[in-house]
Amino acid sequence: MALPKEGSKAPAFSGLDQDGKKISLADFKGSKVVLYFYPHDDTPTCTNQACNLRDNFALLKSKGIQVIGVSEDDVKSHKKFEKKYSLPFPLIADTEQVILQKYGVWDWKTFMGKTYIGTHRTTFLIDEKGKIAHIITKPVSKKHAEEIVELWGL
Repeated sequence: MALPKEGSKAPAFSGLDQDGKKISLADFKGSKVVLYFYPHDDTPTCTNQACNLRDNFALLKSKGIQVIGVSEDDVKSHKKFEKKYSLPFPLIADTEQVILQKYGVWDWKTFMGKTYIGTHRTTFLIDEKGKIAHIITKPVSKKHAEEIVELWGL
């Protein structure tokens, strides 16, 4: 699958977060959005990334940035992950990979010599008009918030 292009309209989506609440991109119109896709809850790199966004959440929020995480894990897994690490942002459960496919991040990968279909860790920075301002295809998990602020020049 191909990623949407920078400058294009961000694909619309909706899904349930860790509290079972329906979340859609339209809910965040007029705000900058960090839409980050990650493989699985409570794995080392995914945890580093989520905790970096948590630790810098006040900074991001002060810059008018909303954060939304998406993985193929279910609502129950997201709730456990949120509680364990005190994550202050929604985590959307995409168990059918609908949003993952819309954003082109559900594709073939290779890990430890095995090839399989899974989620490519990717972050989309969506501007207030709903356009993709930047795409980070290989985020640095422990410095992700810094990457976001730098790319947006904030």
